[in-house]
This record gives sequence, structure tokens and C-alpha cells, in this order.
Amino acid sequence: MTTLHSTPRADGFHMPAEWAPQTQTWMIWPERPDNWRLGGKPAQAAHVAVAKAIARFEPVTVAVSAGQYENARARLDVPNIRLVEMSSDDAWVRDTGPTFVINDSGEVRGVNWDFNAWGGFDGGLYAPWNRDSQVGGKILEIERAPRYRTQGFVLEGGSIHVDGEGTLITTEECLLNRNRNPHLDRAAIEAVLADHLAVDKIIWLPDGLFNDETDGHVDNFCCYVRPGEVLLAWTDDPQDPNYPRCHAAMDVLQNSTDAKGRAFIVHKMPIPGPLYATEEECAGVDPVDGSQERNPSVRLAGRNVNFLIVNGGIIAPSFDDPLDHTGQTNPAEPVPAARSSDGAGPRTVTGGRQYSLPDPTAARTAQKLSVVVTVL
Repeated sequence: MTTLHSTPRADGFHMPAEWAPQTQTWMIWPERPDNWRLGGKPAQAAHVAVAKAIARFEPVTVAVSAGQYENARARLDVPNIRLVEMSSDDAWVRDTGPTFVINDSGEVRGVNWDFNAWGGFDGGLYAPWNRDSQVGGKILEIERAPRYRTQGFVLEGGSIHVDGEGTLITTEECLLNRNRNPHLDRAAIEAVLADHLAVDKIIWLPDGLFNDETDGHVDNFCCYVRPGEVLLAWTDDPQDPNYPRCHAAMDVLQNSTDAKGRAFIVHKMPIPGPLYATEEECAGVDPVDGSQERNPSVRLAGRNVNFLIVNGGIIAPSFDDPLDHTGQTNPAEPVPAARSSDGAGPRTVTGGRQYSLPDPTAARTAQKLSVVVTVL
């Protein structure tokens, strides 16, 4: 693997938008029993549904451990899905994988960030995370993509969202958290992002969703659907703890312009729920030292914003929420010529945690519950 000692910006590379053409999507097979209930079986079923949905539009690569390889191969033995044997600590490739950057000729390289399980020993979600911290480099080596290494700078892919035209959106709750890069102030963090993603303007929202264990990832809260337009998680209920968070974000967006000087068009996306894991679901997660305990009284950070735009389609989460049947939670609504195609499954697959999962090469994200496919 070639490790470069310049920066993407200096070399004419930038992070593309969600809707950029993609070569493939990467996923990681779930199995750890202290995160996924019932030994990961419900999560694996959901991963199969997501992988097969994505494979209708583009190739999918699934990284899987040696112990689970035969199981995953039997369940994913369909065209357009390949498996590679890779060790990892968990299944969050959107956060552990590299950020792919491209130039005007379509050449692809990757930014290999540091990863500390969303906070390390100061609020992180599990330990150790050393195998997860190797995932970004392993993917780039498999793809034979040159690497930019940001040694000492922690970043998860879900903490940023870009329009591909110079603007990045993130949250102060996450990127300015003391458990990520405590040695850097806002200006220094902005400089790293500008150099490695080739962005010219950063929009800082105060917070992400309430009880988001990632410390407020923006991909759960506010995502681009096209230049100048975003989906924002929303509630009109003043009693909902997300209410002040949504309104604070709206205030920032309404008083900001992007790197091209455009005012933001904001589409409100209803927050599902409130959602809680059941006692039975929490009991299905193995208690292990170093991992976060699951508690049925803690509200889950359910969201409809976190979706995946693939080549010609959108893969979106579904929570079996009444709003799912009204069209209000379809992220394709702001996208012209989009139509819903089909769906699969109900409910949550874990004892509590909900994040983005896949990582498209040269693009971005999705979730882990049931899947609704929209064809563009």
C-alpha cells in the first residue's frame, strides 16, 4: 500500500457528495454478542436484507471474520456481493473505514483516520478497538488505493456530511468533544478537514440527536440531499428532548450560507418514536467488561435521516413507525423522480445501538434496521 505524505487538497482530490457515482459499497458482518442480541442473528438477517438491496444497484463487498465466513457466504451467495475475510471489533464500517476522495479524472484515494470507538476510555462504547482501527488501512490495501494517513486525528465517517462543492456539516457535540481530539481547538480541526476533504466552509451545528451514543453524529441528524438542500431531523413536540436540538440546528442553517453563497433549503424529517429496546432485547445482549450495558429505560436515538444513496436508488431505514406509512419519513421525497419500491422487516435488531453501517467507495451511508428501497 502506498502511503502519501501530502494532502488530498494539495493533490487535487476532494470528498464527493452522497450522490456521486459509486464503484461499490463496503459492509462488515456483525457478530459480537455484547453489542448484537442473540449472538448477532437478528442483526445478520438485517445485514443480508441491506446487502441484497444495495446489490440491486451496485456491487457490495462484505468483510467477515474467519469464524463467520461460511455462515455469511451461505446467506450472501448472490450475484454482485463478494466476501473478504477481515478481522474487526464490530460492524461499523461507515465509521471505521476510510473516507474515499476523488480528483477530476475520477482517480480514487483514501483518507485513513484514527478510530477510538467513539470516545476511547472517556465514554467510548467498547474496548479494545485495535482491530477496528486497522479497518481503514486494510480496505485501502485490498482496493490498492493510495492512502493519506492522519496519525493522531480521530474521526468517524458518520460525523461529517459534504455537498461535494466545498461545504461540510458537522456538530460541535462530536468533533469538539474532549474524547476525540482534545489536543486540537476548532481552528486546528477545521484545518485538518480542509486539507484532507478539500472543503472551504464548515457549518457547525450545536448538537446531534438526544442520546446518540456517537456523541451527536451529523449523519443521524442533518444530511445533504443535493447542493444547498438538507434533511434535518425534526420534532414539533416541546416536551421531546430533541426539540431544542432541532431548533438550534435550524437557527444555524437559516442564518448560514454554503461555500457557494447559497442559503440552505431545509426539509424537516420527523423523528420516529420515541423508541426503546425491550427488556427481552436488552437481556439478549451478553454483558462483557469494556462494553456499554443495555438499559430498556434509555431512549434510543431513532432517526430517519441516516440513509444511503446508491447508483440509481436510495436505501433508507424503517422503524415500523406510523409515520412510515404516510410518506413523511421517505428521504427520497425531496429528490425528483424518486419512487418507493419495496421494504423488508420490522423492529430493531439489537439491544439498543443504532448507527450507520455501509461505506460506499467514493461516497457514503445507511442504517441497520429494516430497509426500504427507493428507485430513482
